[in-house]
Amino acid sequence: MGNSFKLFSVRGIDIRLHITFPLILLWAGLQFGLRAGAVESAVFGVIAVGFLFVLVTLHELGHSFAAQYFGVPVKQIILSPLGGVAQLNEIPDKPKQEFIIAIAGPAVNVVIAILMGAVALSLGISVENPFLILSGLGGLTLTSLFIYVFYYNIVLALFNLIPAFPLDGGRVFRSLLAMRLDYVRATTIASTVGQVIAVMLGIYGLFSGGIFLVLIAVFIFTAGRQEAQMVRVRSVLRGVKVQQAYSPSVYQLNRDSTVQQATNLMIYGGQRNFPIVDSESLIGFLPHGDLMSAMQTAAPHSRVENLMRRDVEPVEPGDNLFEVQRKLGELQLEALPVAIGNRFLGLITRRQIADVHRLLQKTPNAILQGQSV
Repeated sequence: MGNSFKLFSVRGIDIRLHITFPLILLWAGLQFGLRAGAVESAVFGVIAVGFLFVLVTLHELGHSFAAQYFGVPVKQIILSPLGGVAQLNEIPDKPKQEFIIAIAGPAVNVVIAILMGAVALSLGISVENPFLILSGLGGLTLTSLFIYVFYYNIVLALFNLIPAFPLDGGRVFRSLLAMRLDYVRATTIASTVGQVIAVMLGIYGLFSGGIFLVLIAVFIFTAGRQEAQMVRVRSVLRGVKVQQAYSPSVYQLNRDSTVQQATNLMIYGGQRNFPIVDSESLIGFLPHGDLMSAMQTAAPHSRVENLMRRDVEPVEPGDNLFEVQRKLGELQLEALPVAIGNRFLGLITRRQIADVHRLLQKTPNAILQGQSV
């Protein structure tokens, strides 16, 4: 999380700003200031965009609260120049749940629009001709800010409802397809439609000078393709357990092993990640990246006990292989120890998971023999 910092928490959900977030405020100040040629307009732009990200936060909280209702943990909400992302532990593969979670964000904006519309009517604020204000030429007043936020709240809701997976509209589209089709097929169709729309948005943004629209198009294209691939992998690995893929025959280090010994095993034995074991009990783990760093900074006779990581939780033989793959990605590791309690059993690696995935893709009915534990 070093690329973002926490602002506050809501119902256990951290609201975090990406370190690049100030760029959007700088951009807003320059755009509005240059357009109107006044410092006042630049200040208007910064304040207005700040309010827009309040709307984005509320939008993402809508998704998050709906997810929590269905028991899906929410890690955090990250605000960046491209918008906000609620990071859920998983996307439910039950279409009705995904539909509700996806629609909850735009629904928040609809509620806000209704409330702001009621305020406008009660105070006699005219919102019929917003173009002067939306161009940044309306002056720095509360009325101008109100109208700007009112209209862009509506734009936020409508834009997110574009059926470009993985935008909200794309997820709604996928969930509706999944009510009638296989989940993988529904995802593939939604992802393909999303990529076509992304290309169209990118071309429009390129020729209209909308750099942020181009960046959003790139995000939609790449994120949609990545999630579609993840769904396909999950479908192949569903039901496969760690005990069907891990290797029990691996080199082990003990408390007194040295960096030089670990290096020799890596070079001559071909193993890159090492469990630290004491009387069959797992006491630590030395990932490849940490070993490479130790080779440069520590003395060859340094004990691995002083370098090993104690915070790497082992996986169990009965754990789902797809979840282990996802955990490896989150921890940015290429292997994890396998254990029951503290009793070390072996290692599971990214390569082993990839081999199982390739095998089951080519031979779906292949029988994987499990290790006895």
